[in-house]
Amino acid sequence: MEFFISEEIRQRIPGFKVGFIQYDEIKVSESPQMLKGRLRFFQESIFFDLENKKTNELAGIHEWREVFKKIGTDPNRHRPSNDALFRRIQKQQYLQSIHSAVDLNNFFSLKYQIPLGIYDRDQIKGSIILKIGKKDDTYDAINGRHVHMENKLVSCDAIGPFGSPYVDSKRTAVQLSTTNAVHIIYLRPSMKTQEAELLVERIANMFVQIHGGEARHHIIV
Repeated sequence: MEFFISEEIRQRIPGFKVGFIQYDEIKVSESPQMLKGRLRFFQESIFFDLENKKTNELAGIHEWREVFKKIGTDPNRHRPSNDALFRRIQKQQYLQSIHSAVDLNNFFSLKYQIPLGIYDRDQIKGSIILKIGKKDDTYDAINGRHVHMENKLVSCDAIGPFGSPYVDSKRTAVQLSTTNAVHIIYLRPSMKTQEAELLVERIANMFVQIHGGEARHHIIV
């Protein structure tokens, strides 16, 4: 499976890059107690760290809000997913466990202050292109809303749009039955390529430690 970044994004966001991981023969399950406990403890630590701060003072969140602005998305109206997670924690609306893949995805987002998307690869058809959404780019999102992706970053396959650092679609959501997946890591544009490669490798290794299977990872620029 190939992944492309549109030229329009490259022009608007110098240094834009994503990590792309493909997983084969994984086993998604209820999260192990270790992951649940670690995620809960991490959220409690973040809550105290944010006691006298605004989320946009955090470097990763600030940078991704700036990306949204350059794309044409108002980050106060449509927040990057990492910003939304931190704001929930700031209100002590701690994340509930979904399953191992989603919980680990959320952990990575909190740890590295970046958006990530995890998708069922068998529900994706053809190559993926990350582009700036147009008027007709819409989908039913995992939050229960029908979202319009105009002027937002959106990943599309041969069927249509399915994912974004804003909110993902139901169509490609990872389920307990998922055995093959793709991970899109929306890296900070300021991150050097070598640093990005190490980060994506760590994410791939930890995901496979919990889910088994094999991982192939790349940096797409």
